[in-house]
Amino acid sequence: MGSCPVKSARGTKTCVSLKNTVLGASTMAPWYAPSLRSRLAPLLLFLQMGFIFIYGFCTEVESNVSVDGITFRNFYPNFQDVNVIVFLGFGFLSTFLVRYGFSGCGFNVLVSVMATQLAIILNGIESWYYRGKISINLRSLVVAEMCTVSALISIGAVLGKTNPVHLVFIALLEVSGFVLNKWFLQTLLKVQPLNSIMQLHIFGAFFGLMLTWMLYRKGSELPFEKEKSDHKSGLFSMLGTVFLWMFWPSFNSVLVGDAPSGRKLGVVCSTYLALAVSAVTAAAVSVLSSPKGKLNLNHMQSCILAGGVAIGVSMSVVHQPWEAMSIGFIAAIVSTIGYRYLKIHMLLAFQCHDTCAMLSTHGLPGLLGWLAHLVLQLKDCDDHTMGIRFAVVHICTLFITITLSLSMGIITGCLLKLNFWRPPQDKKCFDDQAFWEFPHLAVQK
Repeated sequence: MGSCPVKSARGTKTCVSLKNTVLGASTMAPWYAPSLRSRLAPLLLFLQMGFIFIYGFCTEVESNVSVDGITFRNFYPNFQDVNVIVFLGFGFLSTFLVRYGFSGCGFNVLVSVMATQLAIILNGIESWYYRGKISINLRSLVVAEMCTVSALISIGAVLGKTNPVHLVFIALLEVSGFVLNKWFLQTLLKVQPLNSIMQLHIFGAFFGLMLTWMLYRKGSELPFEKEKSDHKSGLFSMLGTVFLWMFWPSFNSVLVGDAPSGRKLGVVCSTYLALAVSAVTAAAVSVLSSPKGKLNLNHMQSCILAGGVAIGVSMSVVHQPWEAMSIGFIAAIVSTIGYRYLKIHMLLAFQCHDTCAMLSTHGLPGLLGWLAHLVLQLKDCDDHTMGIRFAVVHICTLFITITLSLSMGIITGCLLKLNFWRPPQDKKCFDDQAFWEFPHLAVQK
């Protein structure tokens, strides 16, 4: 440290105080290292060895050339499209924070691969029960990754305020809850598998909303010190939005069969038209809601996807282009207005600090898609008795999904409030330096 140049008593006290401050600052950083070393590494190694053990004794890769009429050559491009959405789309979308780019993109990969491994096991429990083995094929991989997307939606609500141990734990519990919800819908209500999977937007948004309410930090009414964006982080995040926008038609149609003929093409066209309309509408509403009449980058990053989300929930009853375009139009308006006004009101009134505004991006468009599904199905139904039965089942589907998502969010939040997890301090939120090495910042002596 060197000797203090001030010799007076007051100067000596000042020097001692300065030394204590410097020593305190220098000893603060290692507090985070044991948090990752003693918790993250053992957790990841334990989980991965457990997965290897389960996969070694309980799984097998389908050796058939064609599974359920799907060949490898025809399905592999769709599988790659879903990979782009999960790893590139959501990964780059999470880099909008100026000092959280490493964590936003890196933790997305970590969480995704862990959650997907668990989802394959959970989705294959029925196969294991009847056949003694969990079958793995391209379709099961895609279904597992779509379950993982629900976890990525939830994590967006608490992004920047948690450590990687939190995120892995959240993803595993959220995927377990979503698979359970999917099983309830298919078993109790006889919901089609694709329709039950597409509840991922609603389930993920409300799970994340309840989670961020449980993990609320006092003083969050004011923005965190590092909760901000700049030109470079905004550009990378917009790149993620472009990936999501381009590949969303594949995401919605990947599990759709082509019988009756042309159904898959219809879903692709409907999704594209809804996305196109939502992009235009989101830009218009963003300008209208701005005091200075300018575009808001956050709206363009999130709200232009609203049409694709809404169509994903309602695609089984959307048959005409104008229906898809109308859904995309309304979804963009609801999402953009929600992003502009609802996010701050949720924070002030309900103490829900939703980092990525997942309620506006996925929750509200998902609810709109659910409502559109109900209206269009009733419109096409000639039998009033069948229409009433469908309405009851459809309402029960939403009720079960929201109830289970809120319940799992509360349980997960209660577990994560324990001091054992060592959440980052307020000053270290939205900061990569709490978790990543930065050799270029080291002082050379």
